[in-house]
Amino acid sequence: MPHTSGFGQLPTLPASLADVPITELVGVYDADGGLLGEAAYVWGRRRGSRHCSLCDITHSPWRRKSQWDAMAAGLPVPVRLLHRNELDEKLTATVARVGTPIVLARVGDDWRVVAGDAELSAMDGSIGQLGTLLREWLAVAGDAEGT
Repeated sequence: MPHTSGFGQLPTLPASLADVPITELVGVYDADGGLLGEAAYVWGRRRGSRHCSLCDITHSPWRRKSQWDAMAAGLPVPVRLLHRNELDEKLTATVARVGTPIVLARVGDDWRVVAGDAELSAMDGSIGQLGTLLREWLAVAGDAEGT
């Protein structure tokens, strides 16, 4: 049975994966990394042609938010933040299907969507709201209880 939070219906893991723990969370920005990628994003953001709702949550205009780091450190699994050009082959294939920005959970050898652009945009830059969603999702998957 799907679990419902303040953000709507949380994904239900298939029965075949219900006992497989989430080992990692990955956020993928709708931007490329590196000096040129960052500069292109900042320029596009100023012109109004680029926007990344995950960036709004994790970063101030100048750097990553310390509140983000504290929230991520308090989760029971590691959290990585990556740019589109920093993905391995499996993540690239997943992101090609679902788009960016995105937050994914590694469940066994698979990646599951935790939150896409619509959910991240609705959070309006709130670290607390994303933290709540991540903890609820981990609890649904059984990770927060140590199973």
